[in-house]
Amino acid sequence: MPLLETKGAASAQGFGEFARTAIAVYIEEVFSCFIYTGSGTSKTITNSIDLSTYGGLVWTKMRSSPISNEHNHRLSDSAIGVNQVLSSNNTDPKTSSASAGISSFNSDGYTITNPSSNGGWNYTDDTFVSWTFRKQAKFFDVVTYTGTGTASLVVNHSLGSKPGFIAVKRTDSTGNWWCWARASNTQVVTSGGAGTPFALNSTNAGSLTSDSLIVGAADATTFTPYFLTGFSNSTDINGATYVAYLFAHDAGGFGLTGTDNVISCGSFTTDSGGTASVTLGYEPQWVMTKNSSGTSAWRMFDTMRGLTVAGQNDALLQAQSAAAEITNSDYCSPNATGFTIDGHNGSATHIYIAIRRGPMKTPTSGTSVFSPVARVGTGATANITAGFAPDTAISAYRTAGEYMPLVDKLRGPTRWLTWQQSMTNAESTGYSGEWFTAFTNTGVTVGADNSGGKSVNSSGGSLIQYYFQRAPGFFDVVCFNGSNSDFTVNHNLQAIPELIILKRRNGAGSWFVGGTVVGFNASNNNNNLFLNNTNALSTATVYTATWTSSQMFMSGFANFVSGSTAVGYLFATVSGVSKVGSYTGSGTTKQIDCGFTGGARFVLIKRTDSTGDWFVWDSARGIVAGNDPYLVLNNTNAEVTGTDYVDTYSAGFEISSTAPAAINANGGSFVFLAIA
Repeated sequence: MPLLETKGAASAQGFGEFARTAIAVYIEEVFSCFIYTGSGTSKTITNSIDLSTYGGLVWTKMRSSPISNEHNHRLSDSAIGVNQVLSSNNTDPKTSSASAGISSFNSDGYTITNPSSNGGWNYTDDTFVSWTFRKQAKFFDVVTYTGTGTASLVVNHSLGSKPGFIAVKRTDSTGNWWCWARASNTQVVTSGGAGTPFALNSTNAGSLTSDSLIVGAADATTFTPYFLTGFSNSTDINGATYVAYLFAHDAGGFGLTGTDNVISCGSFTTDSGGTASVTLGYEPQWVMTKNSSGTSAWRMFDTMRGLTVAGQNDALLQAQSAAAEITNSDYCSPNATGFTIDGHNGSATHIYIAIRRGPMKTPTSGTSVFSPVARVGTGATANITAGFAPDTAISAYRTAGEYMPLVDKLRGPTRWLTWQQSMTNAESTGYSGEWFTAFTNTGVTVGADNSGGKSVNSSGGSLIQYYFQRAPGFFDVVCFNGSNSDFTVNHNLQAIPELIILKRRNGAGSWFVGGTVVGFNASNNNNNLFLNNTNALSTATVYTATWTSSQMFMSGFANFVSGSTAVGYLFATVSGVSKVGSYTGSGTTKQIDCGFTGGARFVLIKRTDSTGDWFVWDSARGIVAGNDPYLVLNNTNAEVTGTDYVDTYSAGFEISSTAPAAINANGGSFVFLAIA
């Protein structure tokens, strides 16, 4: 049986003894964050999570509404059944309704039936987020049980590891969401005393103690509910029915070898200013925090709504509150190995749950991670489909005179950079409501593009837009802070970067281009190009860099001194998907073998031994046997349509004999990026 390529660390799809004895599982198969706008009619959410086979939890929250600022959280799971709902922000028992709720858990998501009668699911023009947790060993489990009132009840579960967090809710009557959490390296319960345990529906304080008030004991297969006569926080009242959500902690179980962690539950203590740093060993896509030593909200963040790097506002929802989303705070910032906290209670202990960013699989097709979209602007808000959830977007006006804005999910969709005409400006938020306004699960949302030029969505404008998804071995985005001395930048490409583009964000600076494709000189100083000009490859001893599959070690970067913030875009070769490479020109027809089977859909070429533009072609505008339109990235000129420089070739792309010296000079040196 053919096997897929192994790539990077133990998180990519691959082969070997583990693959023969077990099926590798990845975070993208068990967790989804999905944003949508209500339609007021039955709606199927397709998020690629198999709830039909495995079961799980769907947690939905209204983000904004034109008519109401509040809607309850809606939690529906396979254990309590379809058309049943709980709310994390109140004590209500489960409610049943065949006309408002999740009517089916599907093999690729779920279906909401007749939701217009219940605004918490799908009211017309409201915006929503849903978090789907699939049942999976060492990630998440949901179980139901009936209390005995004996203090000896043992509940079985299938988490396969000692839980890191448990939330228990009585379903047949009112009751708080009693929570059991771990902190540091000890399994503990959060409690403020026998009568005031920690609750998901409350902002009340708790304390990280060894006092077991909600769960008496927990291990990899069972837990013991708490029982004490006369206390309402008992999770074992005789005859009462309960549901329990169990979250794992650093239990492995994922990736190629089955050892990668995808969920962590722990605690951190803030300094007097309310800041802290948490190391997870991975970049998170979902984080929930709660001050356990004082009154505070259960703060919920995710990358689809806006979990961005420090200095930008995040989108915040609160598990204990029906309130709409808050978008003017900067509380949580992800990085390649964890997250940082700001704006929390100072000198306080907080608990958290964090879930790893995906995808974890190495891509096997270019269409799953790259999409070129040629379109005509509408001059009005529009949703653009890329076919996947992109992390980076670039837009170009094809008939000249406009810059090409670049945005990415890590910095936020409204913060753009550009490089043309030797432009070295800092990132900008100008035109934030007119250019890119949001990343979605299938593409992006764009604004009217009225006063901000014609780059993204001008009415009647001819546009080309490129969408990239971060994926192991293919592409990664990393933000970092500079230093006056040598410094290290962590990344998650899981391969040695072959093409690296670096740009200072908070000040002027050139677009440095490096990586193994441009090589190293005898002094181990990185050769470099600049995306914002036509210069030949420089071998000056200005930049020193060493690249590994998880880190960049850098020094001598004048643009990235202490106090600077920067962003990096990293590319590498994935068999059949992408190719970063070089070639020597011949002046005659030349075929570039990229290892593809259906030809290249994107080609970027730059001459390195002499001056030359950054040429780009794509299949959306046409890579054909005849004339092929191309753009030059380093200027704002209109695309050129009357030339035939790059042709189709099934294994990659072909350079025609009519190509100029800037593309195919005999004996000239060139670098390229091609995507299938």
